Amino acid sequence: MEEVSCLGRDLVDTIRDLIHEGNVRRIVVKDEHGNTFVEIPVTIAAVGAVVSPLLAPSALSLPGRQVTIVVIRSEPKAPGSTPSVP
Repeated sequence: MEEVSCLGRDLVDTIRDLIHEGNVRRIVVKDEHGNTFVEIPVTIAAVGAVVSPLLAPSALSLPGRQVTIVVIRSEPKAPGSTPSVP
């Protein structure tokens, strides 16, 4: 889990960049008081089709405010691990 701070006007671009880095499972956007503003489960299908339209109204309502993006990533696979085949 990691936290990234940005201004509301940069919210969509920052989240898009985080998703393109890979292995993101969930994104939580919090305001400067720590209140959850939006929580988004991220899957491969949701990256382009759902995330941008969900965040556009959010970004418009937070243009000059500081927000914190909490990124929950999936655990990376151990190097050299192979799937078990029965």
